[in-house]
This record gives sequence, structure tokens and C-alpha cells, in this order.
Amino acid sequence: MTHVLAIDQGTTNTKAVLVAADGSITSTGAAGVSVQHPAPGHVEQDAEELWASAVRAVGRCLDQAPDVAVTALVLSTQRESVLAWDRREGRPLGPVVGWQDERTAAWCRDTVSEAEEELVRSRTGLRVDPMFSAPKIAWLLSQPAASDPSRVCVGTVDSWLLWRLTGGDRHVTEAGNASRTLLYDIAELGWSAELLDVFGVPLGVLPQVLRSDGDFGTTRDVPGLPDGVPVLAVLADSHAALLGQGCTVPGRLKATYGTGSSVMTPAPGLATDDSGVPSTLAWLTEAPTYAREGNILASGAALAWTGRLLGLDVPALLELAASVPDSGGVTLLPSFTGLGAPHWRRGVRAAITQLDAGSGRAQVARAAVDAVAQQVCDVVEVVDADVPVGTVRADGGATASQLLMQSQADLLGCQVQVADVPEVSAYGAAVLGWRRLGVELPVRPSRRTFVPQITDEARRERRGRWQQEVRRLTSAAGS
Repeated sequence: MTHVLAIDQGTTNTKAVLVAADGSITSTGAAGVSVQHPAPGHVEQDAEELWASAVRAVGRCLDQAPDVAVTALVLSTQRESVLAWDRREGRPLGPVVGWQDERTAAWCRDTVSEAEEELVRSRTGLRVDPMFSAPKIAWLLSQPAASDPSRVCVGTVDSWLLWRLTGGDRHVTEAGNASRTLLYDIAELGWSAELLDVFGVPLGVLPQVLRSDGDFGTTRDVPGLPDGVPVLAVLADSHAALLGQGCTVPGRLKATYGTGSSVMTPAPGLATDDSGVPSTLAWLTEAPTYAREGNILASGAALAWTGRLLGLDVPALLELAASVPDSGGVTLLPSFTGLGAPHWRRGVRAAITQLDAGSGRAQVARAAVDAVAQQVCDVVEVVDADVPVGTVRADGGATASQLLMQSQADLLGCQVQVADVPEVSAYGAAVLGWRRLGVELPVRPSRRTFVPQITDEARRERRGRWQQEVRRLTSAAGS
């Protein structure tokens, strides 16, 4: 029985998943990756560690299914994180600068003019922000190790893995990943000379952009895999989750709960307004599929941070949070690197507010859970005004928390359906890979459904209290 092998490279883990032609998952493997914070606001990873984690995850997956024939390979990867490497030797020329990194915040604020900001938005659907790749690319190219552009390759994580999977044969990237760089025109579907000029990035260092179901090359010298296995599809992880959840029409929205959160729905067309929830290119096949997406910078990271503060791991934190009916008015704003969508206020710092003599560890834990759900609501409300949202489909590690998913349904006032597999991004990439092979995988059913259990009045009260605190803290930050 033939299978597609999906590699899902995320911020803190790499997974490998064998997907059969009927959509069943035969085996999985995983390997963790570390994240470094060498200075305030700096978020880095090691490129060789990312590659090694992919090799380990693949090995662990295939060890469980020794008789399986791998027909093709597909990729789902973290977005916006970027690195540079030597074109001749293949060695990294510095760290992977992570999507959460904000070292370029001052540069974005002080260097890019209003006219250039509008140009970026009109070409990419995005705003100038240190989360996206171009400012980080400019920083990487300013380092002494990358002083010779003729020897430098720059790319997002998908392009680095493709380089390694093909034995350095191809410097390519996928269109959806390219759309997150601030350098790719999502209407014209190509690198923009005007945007390259804004950020001072030479075209020669960038990869060739291929459609999401393009020919990405074949494996060469990959431990555990034979040479010649074709790479048939690549998607950014949030985009892959959208496809894996069956969200292919406007208004069908998914929320991914990872280190951060991606809240995304296909859109009827390309919008370049300044709503706070920008357009993006979900995937490019025969035609582009556009989406509206809000990126939340800290969701799972907020739970992990609060757990460390209280001396608990995340499961224990969630158990403590469930021991009280609410946060007792305590609000936690997890803006460790500022606020993402729909606020986009990088100067705001994290805070725990409205504590009183009756507040304790349980209330703080519950406030962290509520903060994850409240941030998703902030995005959904903006999207819903433009693309009416029905049921929300949820995926990611934090969906294992019944408390979080119930809180999400309560605050949204609609059903939340949780994916039946944790590897939904890998499954989404496999959907596209199997499609290349002439097979349509089924949309996997939801594992659990949560319905609102609070009154509209209670919902308005909780949302209003959160929004008041966000306004107060952003106003105090003056950013």
C-alpha cells in the first residue's frame, strides 16, 4: 500500500505523518526543536537543528511502518521565520530569525515611510511588521557573514528544507510562504521589484517561487529515504491546516492553537484595506485562493509562560484554571512581543491586571486560558464584519483542553468543532499531494463539538471587560 509522507515543521516540533490514499494515518513520528532568546525581543532557532529534527521525525515515523512504500513527500512549514545560507557550501550564515522576533521593530517604525507602508499593503495585503520576513531578511543581509550576495541564499523554512531534501539541487519556495515575506505581489503572483527596493533585498538571493502543488524536486542523500522520491506539494502550516480542516469556502473559519494562533477563512477576493486582519495567499494551484487571516503572537506561549510563573506545567495549569468558575475579574494580556492582529501594537507589554485580595493562583491560571480565547474572538469579530462566520473549526495542541474550547465557544457565541487528528497541518499538505496523484482525500470529521453555555449578557460582559483592559493598556503604552 502506497503512502504520502508529510513533514510538518513547526516552531517547537517537527512531525512526520504517513497518510494512506483513504485518508487514514498509518504512523507518525515527532522530534522537538529548541527556541533561543539571546536578547530581549530576539527569537532564534538553529537551521541545522531544524533539519536534524525533520530527519529524526521521518525516521521514527518510518520505523513504525517498515513495509510501507513512500510514493511522494509533502511539506507543511512554519512561516515568516527566515535564514541565510552559503550557496556553494550549504552552511547556515547565521540563525533562523523566528516569526516572533521583533529586533526589527524600530527599523519598521522609523525607516519605512507612510507611502512605502501603503505600497506594501497594496501589493501584499499585509502591513509592515517585524513578524514578516522582509525586515528580517534585510537584517540578515547586513551581517558580515552574508556580505557577498553572490554566495547567499535567503529563504523561509520551506526553502531551507527543500534545499536539504534535494541535496542542494533547488533553491525554491512555495507561493503561500512567499506571500508572508512582504516581497511577493499576491495579485501579480511574483516577487515585486518595488518591494525589493523598499527593503533593500537583491532578487538574486531569493528562491524561485512555485505554485503550492508544483514540482519541488526529488530527494537526494536524505537519511532514511531513498533517492528520487518526488516532493509534490508544499504549504505554510496555517494554510495547510485550513485545507486539512476542509475550510475551502468563505466564512468557513479555522483557528489553530499553537505557540501563537492563526485565525483564517477563505475570502471571496483580495482585500488590501487596513482592517487589522489582512489578506494573504492561502495557496496557489490552478488559480490563487485568498484568505483573511489574523495572527495572534502568544496563545500556547501564554499558557506555557503562565505555567512557568506559577511553577506548573501546562496540564497542571489547565487543571488549576478549571478549579474556579471564572478569573474573578483578573485579566492577563500576553503581549510579550506586543499585540498582533487585529490591534498591531508592538509597544504594548504583557500585564496581569485587576488583582485584588481575593485573587490567587487559580484566578491567574484561568485568566491565561481566557486570554487565548479572547484574542481569537478579537480577530473573529473583525473577520465576521466582512466575511460572515458560521462554525469555527479548531486544531492545534491546545485544543486538548476542554476548558479552553468551552471558553472559546462561550465567548464566540457559536459552535467550535475540534479536529479529530492533531496533525491537521500535515494532513492538509497530504490532501494536496494526493490530489497531484489523482486521489481526493476525505475531509476528516470533527472529534468534539462545543456549544455556548453562557447567556448573551454574560458574553457581552466578559468581552467588554477584556476590550476595556486592552484599550487601557494600549493607550498607556502609547504605541
